[in-house]
Amino acid sequence: MNQSVKFDLDLINRYDKSGPRYTSYPTALELHDGFTEQDYLQQIELSNQRGGPLSLYFHIPFCDTVCYYCACNKIITKNREHAEPYLANLFKEIELQGRLFDNKRTVNQLHWGGGTPTFLDYQQMDRLMNETRQNFNLREDDSGEYSIEIDPRATDNQTIKQLRELGFNRISLGVQDFDPAVQKAVNRIQSEAQTFAVLEAARKEGFRSTSIDLIYGLPLQTVASFSVTLDKILSVDPDRFSIFNYAHLPARFKTQRQMNEADMPSAEVKLDILQMIIQRLLEAGYIYIGMDHFAKPDDELAIAQRDNKLYRNFQGYSTHSDCDLIGLGITSIGRVADSYIQNVKDLAAYDAAIKLGALPVFKGLVLNDDDKLRRAVITQLICHFSLSFEQIEQQYAIQFRDYFSDELTVLYRMQKDALLTMDDRGIHVLTAGRLLIRNICMIFDRYLNANRQQFSKVI
Repeated sequence: MNQSVKFDLDLINRYDKSGPRYTSYPTALELHDGFTEQDYLQQIELSNQRGGPLSLYFHIPFCDTVCYYCACNKIITKNREHAEPYLANLFKEIELQGRLFDNKRTVNQLHWGGGTPTFLDYQQMDRLMNETRQNFNLREDDSGEYSIEIDPRATDNQTIKQLRELGFNRISLGVQDFDPAVQKAVNRIQSEAQTFAVLEAARKEGFRSTSIDLIYGLPLQTVASFSVTLDKILSVDPDRFSIFNYAHLPARFKTQRQMNEADMPSAEVKLDILQMIIQRLLEAGYIYIGMDHFAKPDDELAIAQRDNKLYRNFQGYSTHSDCDLIGLGITSIGRVADSYIQNVKDLAAYDAAIKLGALPVFKGLVLNDDDKLRRAVITQLICHFSLSFEQIEQQYAIQFRDYFSDELTVLYRMQKDALLTMDDRGIHVLTAGRLLIRNICMIFDRYLNANRQQFSKVI
């Protein structure tokens, strides 16, 4: 498989519009409050009938400082004791959910996100992992994909050692940018020494994958300044990069209003930064996985993409497409059987549900046949940049060209722009179309027109 990418400025300018990131289809905007706890219980029963491994996501919402760019659901506090009531409720939810799923089903994937998971001290993390182990069938042979998001400012060598002992074997480090002026503008002061000490400790302790998170499009960033940050990180040779396009949506996220609008880089500068990033990482030997993600050729993501086994879920690209995903904690989203489920979004509602012994379901969606068909199409395109008509036809008992005749008409125009090629067998996304894969996927999105204004720009 050719895993390269081409930066075509003319095409990008013509196609750069708002659209989903497709961590799910339908997107989370389609979840509704008509979905009840009983609906979820029915989907769990269906999930158990089908069997297969599980994936667990835990949302730890606490941070001790606010990063102005952040659009995550978080609670800002410096008092670690504030986590105790939340953990008590989380433990009860783990027990509630754990007893509903067949305990023979192995947890192949586990992820702690936030917020800042390392806001918790070791005793709190140890209790959380033990509670999980008592209620779910965790792997004890280190063969699972157990990952955690790290803020190097809240982590030291001892923390990394403890995380490895708890069973984590993959780690992602939030960096965003090393430039002092940018850090001050976004209220995230983080030294290179802190960051690289954590990375070195993770390797020493035997973490199997290290990933660095960066953001382009932040205030005061330039091509030159971001190039310096990239130089420093390339020198320590991480396994993966997640380099996100900052979406400035201050009307939706209040903390983003604390940044100076005049300091935001122009669309042209953002594109120049992106072009530099792509060129530098490809020259350094990384593979473009898609959607801001890069990995070494021998990384599991790159291998899964070549083997046509890559998947995409609410945490991004994944190698575990066979797992049902259980979300735990406030605002977490799961995918169980034919449904998506989101938990309540605030501590008071979470506490009230748990005190009643109820699952803290806020919204959800049961996918219909058309949803599942379109999800399969979008997943294949966004993960593998190709689509076999025959595979979809056999799986869903349709004639692809008849079912998607309107969509194919639009795709012919993209073919003329050299974003993709089509023949009787399927669709193949060309190197110039890979950066615009969201645009290609949007053609198959039945819900898009009603929600387009709520999404960020694709580039």
